[in-house]
Amino acid sequence: MIRLVLAIALCATTVAAAQDDPGRAASEAARALEQAAQALDAAESARDRVKALTETVQAYEAGLAAMRDGMRRAATREETLSRSLAAREQEIARLIGTLQVIETSAPPVLLVHPSGPMGSARAAMMLADVTPGLNAQAAALRRDVREIRTLRTLQDNAAESLRTALAGIQQARADLSQAVAERTDLPRRFTEDPVRTAILLGSTDTLDAFASGLSQISDSDIPETRADITAQKGQLPLPVQGVLLHRSGQADAAGIRRDGIILATRPRALVTAPVAATIRYRGPLLDLGTVVILEPQRDTLFILSGLAEVFGETGEVLPAGSPVGLMGGETPENGAILSLSGDGTGTDRSETLYIEVRQAGAPVDPETWFQTDKDG
Repeated sequence: MIRLVLAIALCATTVAAAQDDPGRAASEAARALEQAAQALDAAESARDRVKALTETVQAYEAGLAAMRDGMRRAATREETLSRSLAAREQEIARLIGTLQVIETSAPPVLLVHPSGPMGSARAAMMLADVTPGLNAQAAALRRDVREIRTLRTLQDNAAESLRTALAGIQQARADLSQAVAERTDLPRRFTEDPVRTAILLGSTDTLDAFASGLSQISDSDIPETRADITAQKGQLPLPVQGVLLHRSGQADAAGIRRDGIILATRPRALVTAPVAATIRYRGPLLDLGTVVILEPQRDTLFILSGLAEVFGETGEVLPAGSPVGLMGGETPENGAILSLSGDGTGTDRSETLYIEVRQAGAPVDPETWFQTDKDG
């Protein structure tokens, strides 16, 4: 497992200097995967195993993202160099011809000039001035050709590494789902009553009404939480690797304005709890699809919508960073991942996660809680 992301790191870090960022990201992912593998070997409880597998999946995601970025940059660089060489074809032909004449002609012939010794001396001086420039152009040409060969070799090797890494992350996700199902050692604040939950679902037609009635889904009074995360406000990590697609109050493609934010994610991306929290509800809700509602502190709810697979049980208290679920969609094939067609457009992030934050029963801008690019 460690070798897979190390292969990704090797591919990414051998790209030219312009690819420093993906190479560094892949190396960090490789280190994270190694640490997760060691933690997995040392795991004695189901909770430890879930934690280690969560870190494994996240390391794979980071490594694949770095490889995806690095390979697309490599392909772009190769295309740029190839176009440059094609545009300079005549210039290069003249350069090669001149160098061949210099290399194949005998020294005395080069120095002979019709004007006699003085002309020969001047010709020799001119040749001495021109030759370094010709050699510099030839050296630059050799560097470009070598770089193209390196980039092509890199892309050829990447296909197999990528195929192996994709199989690795799929297995890690499956192992994580199994480990979560076997986990029984999480603290539980309350036990959900499915009948009460069904009644609440059937009697509410807004998210506001449902959130206000969450206390009714337990078979007994839900004890108040003493947790306080006020000091972490504005510093919480986003629950999934993604990019901000719509801000709070910003109209989406259908012209709908919502109180939360929408993140664009890649298919099957792992969603985690940004902070320790109780699962107050998980399941289908209104037009939001599959929803998970987390309560990190009293009178504060984090609502996550858009997951295809949900982990955990209602009433459980999740540690920070615990897996909450997986996004939907299908993992793309190698060709789609390495394709340049969606480079920079976000088309490879086909899934969306909706995040809403409610405090004291009213929605607030999630960006006051989570770290996002507020200037973007």
